[in-house]
Amino acid sequence: MSKVFYAFLLSLLAGLSTLLGAIPIFGKTKNKEKMITASLAFAGGVMTCVSLTDLIPESYSRIIESYQPFPSVLILLIFFSVGVLLSIFIDKLFPNSSSNSTHTSKLYRVGIISMLAIIAHNLPEGIATFLSASENAKLGLLLTLAIALHNIPEGISIAIPIYYSTNSKKKAFSYTLLSGLSEPLGALLAFLVLSPFVTPFRMGFLFAMIAGIMIHISFYELLPESWSYHDRIRTILFFVIGVFFMLLSHVLM
Repeated sequence: MSKVFYAFLLSLLAGLSTLLGAIPIFGKTKNKEKMITASLAFAGGVMTCVSLTDLIPESYSRIIESYQPFPSVLILLIFFSVGVLLSIFIDKLFPNSSSNSTHTSKLYRVGIISMLAIIAHNLPEGIATFLSASENAKLGLLLTLAIALHNIPEGISIAIPIYYSTNSKKKAFSYTLLSGLSEPLGALLAFLVLSPFVTPFRMGFLFAMIAGIMIHISFYELLPESWSYHDRIRTILFFVIGVFFMLLSHVLM
């Protein structure tokens, strides 16, 4: 098996693991509101933890290869802020229809914005997986397993709100699949176009921006929508579970 094929296969498998997050929509749910509350809070915990323990440290470690510590921190914060502002801009593209928008319309909006954020997240992940696997097969496999654990709850953040807002398993599955396919797309772009242009600094500021996007979505979209179902203990509990799930994945990997 050639290194290129192996690297692309790993990127594809990492991306398709997002579909595992759509499994809950195919089961029977006795209480829809509890499922939504738990799923959104869990996804918020996952995205927050990924941003703080993965993306930001990875961004710093790459930027510091080119700059001293203080400028590196400053650059990271600037691009993190750019990510937040970009997320706010995306949010404005999908405004609530009114101040009294129903849970259905809000859920659909949350699902779409989560999908866009995860596509933005998966593209550089696909590039990183492809480049790592091309150079070191074992490192590429470990990275794929780690990304797969991250991608499952990210799939939940798309599938659950899309399904319960549209009552369409096909749409929920399709949107989740679309976000997952952005991972092998990143690998394909790396192979065809981007490899000569990928530098530690460029990947560093990209990871910082994505962290900003994910933090904003967690605290402006996912958690407020979960909170709006008035099961506050469940929201807090599953947010904490989401954080610990990701921390456990780090320990295991």
